[in-house]
Parts: sequence; structure tokens; C-alpha cells
Amino acid sequence: MSNSATQVEKKYNKWIVVLSIVIPVAVAMLFRVNLRKMGFDVEPLTFLPPIYATINGITAILLVTAFWAVKNKKITLHERLMKMAIGCSVLFLLMYIAYHMTSDSTAFGGEGVIRYVYYFILVTHIILSIVIIPFVLVTYVRALAKRFDKHKKIARITFPIWLYVAVTGVIVYIMISPYYA
Repeated sequence: MSNSATQVEKKYNKWIVVLSIVIPVAVAMLFRVNLRKMGFDVEPLTFLPPIYATINGITAILLVTAFWAVKNKKITLHERLMKMAIGCSVLFLLMYIAYHMTSDSTAFGGEGVIRYVYYFILVTHIILSIVIIPFVLVTYVRALAKRFDKHKKIARITFPIWLYVAVTGVIVYIMISPYYA
């Protein structure tokens, strides 16, 4: 490992730890903040769920296409697609927070087995969306540091988890969308 690669990784390690903790904690805290209930005169952003579900779908497509690109040695395309996937994930997160800060949560109205299926998908989606944060950040930093051996090793874990989170985000939206007010 070159000294500059070590410096790049060390430079970002603190940020990876901080962001891996701060993002889920901030989302959990902001999820409980409803600006309308706090007396602010804001319109509920009820138009956002189909948009951020679409962004999750786009993220899944970007991930699969980036996987194809790297397998076909199209490294520049892979890099661009991965940056776009990260951008989409950040955009999703901002919209998700904005929606939940201005709108009441929607209860799932399905009954029977589908209710268990929905909650299984939702819970695994939420847990893995927290787990994926440090994986994405470490994977990205290893690419920045040109530590492609280590990048490839962790990307094998990051890719399927991130893809699962993106796809299940769409599935959760489709399953709950009939119950939006």
C-alpha cells in the first residue's frame, strides 16, 4: 500500500465513522419532527413518495449497470454510474426526510399474510439501509485511494446489500401506496 493511499483512507476514516452514526440518528430524530404539528404553516409534501421511490428504482438500475460496466472493463463508466448512484441515494434521503417532516406517517392497511410480508420487507429494508452507509463510504474511499484490491473485496458485500435496499424501497412504496391519504 502506498503512503498516499494510506493518507487518503485515513483522511476519510473519521468521516466514515461520523456519517455512519450521524445519518441514521439524524433521520430517526427528524422522522419524529412534524413541522405542521409544531405550528409551522407548511404544506405536506405528499407528492414526494412516488418521486423518491422512482429514485430508488433509478439507483437500482445504476447499480446493476455499474456492475455490468466494471465487469466489461468500462471503468470510467463504472465510476460515473457509482457517483450517480450515491447522488441518487443522497437525493432520496433528503426527500424522505422532507416528506416525513411535513406529512403524517401512512399506516399499512393490508391484512393477513401480506401484512407479514410487508413488514418483513420494510424492517429488512430499514435495517440494511443503516448498515449500507459505512459499506458505501468505505467502498468509495477505497476507490478514491486507488486500493482496487480492497475496493473489489468490499464491493462484493456492498453491491448486493445496496441493491436490496434500492429494490425493496420501491417494493415498500408499491405496497403502501394504496393507503396514502
